[in-house]
Amino acid sequence: MDFSALRTIRIAACDLNGQMRGKRLPVGMADKLGEGSARMPFSVLNVDIWGRDIEDSPLVFETGDADGILLPTKRGAVPMPWLATPSALVPMKMVHEDGRPFFGDPRQVLAHVLDRYTEKGWTVAAATELEFILIDDAGSQPLPPIDPLTGRALDQQSVLSIAELDAYDDFFTDLYDGAEAMGIPAQDAISEAGLGQFEINLTHQDAMRAADDTWLFKALVKGVARKHGFAATFMAKPYAEEAGNGMHVHFSVCDTDGTNIFDNGGPEGTPALHAAVAGCINAMRDSTLVFAPHGNSYERLVPGVHAPTSAAWAYENRTAAIRIPGGSHKARRIEHRVSGGDINPYLMLATVLGAALIGMEDGSTPPPPSEGNIYEIEGLPQLAGSWAEAIDLFENSPLIARILPPMAIRNLVMTKRQELAGFAEKPAEGHWLSWLEAV
Repeated sequence: MDFSALRTIRIAACDLNGQMRGKRLPVGMADKLGEGSARMPFSVLNVDIWGRDIEDSPLVFETGDADGILLPTKRGAVPMPWLATPSALVPMKMVHEDGRPFFGDPRQVLAHVLDRYTEKGWTVAAATELEFILIDDAGSQPLPPIDPLTGRALDQQSVLSIAELDAYDDFFTDLYDGAEAMGIPAQDAISEAGLGQFEINLTHQDAMRAADDTWLFKALVKGVARKHGFAATFMAKPYAEEAGNGMHVHFSVCDTDGTNIFDNGGPEGTPALHAAVAGCINAMRDSTLVFAPHGNSYERLVPGVHAPTSAAWAYENRTAAIRIPGGSHKARRIEHRVSGGDINPYLMLATVLGAALIGMEDGSTPPPPSEGNIYEIEGLPQLAGSWAEAIDLFENSPLIARILPPMAIRNLVMTKRQELAGFAEKPAEGHWLSWLEAV
């Protein structure tokens, strides 16, 4: 990227809640970033949603709140089209002084999982589907935004409505222009089932690039919305009576010849696909915390509202947590449908792909695929029913210990316990603003 036309740059790494943590720098410092000149405390990537240090974390006083080194990722610098001042963002990763990856950095956690695929000669392609809701957040509760054509607040759902997309045409035009400038492969946009809710899909690509682009695209959506006089939120459930925001992920795995190892030439997929499905099913309950990381997340996970509540899989069935889409056998893939829009894309992909890999390594066999309305099937393993339960399951799971580095598990558990306690002390009417700012 040409920095000569810029006024400022930002450097940022991703914290556990998916927020950008970093610094604003003069443009002249851009050439030195690869030398390890940028430093930031390790603890900064493991703060709670209010930006507070985690009490008793060994990253803070026990180790002197030491610095890590920030290095540019391969994603490279991107423009920040939601700002008035010409600026660029340089995504960073955090390492130790000796160059070892810091596993309190969610991006490094995903890299750790993907390295295990690389050791087998495999590459992973992934795509995300991002749902978000446009809102007026000026008051103490979320309200629908103003329709730019009528001047009135939205008052009804309008699934797959072209008229609703056209009403926000200026917003979507700026959003797609911004995505193109940032190199983010945004595909189709639709109006979704919720009030003021939309979905945009990103193209299948290298899994790390997919995670990077998901993280960046969320910032772009929120920034462009502010330019247009409203807010955008990926909160799992902004309105109790409306559909919540999900973030489905599709993935496939190719061998050294570029052959999709899930493709057997037919609709059923290969034994590798079935083993990967089994891995995801086996780890799903213990992984709930990653797919539903906030208290508000559990308001979305209720039966019958297009959010999975049980660990089941099926072919071409959107009531299942794991769906095997139809279409060309060459594109045979797994769709993981559990996550809310409020997730950290690096941790979500690390957990899903790590679980699938364990299933393939162990040669696991999934239960028979489910049919019909899965919400009505009894006896299926259930996701954690509460935030507190999810934290306990995640902390004590032998499967999670096989998927994620110990530091990532410890830090996420400590962070979520502190947040759980923090929300217990806050008035309920203020909760949604905290979640809005965090996701």
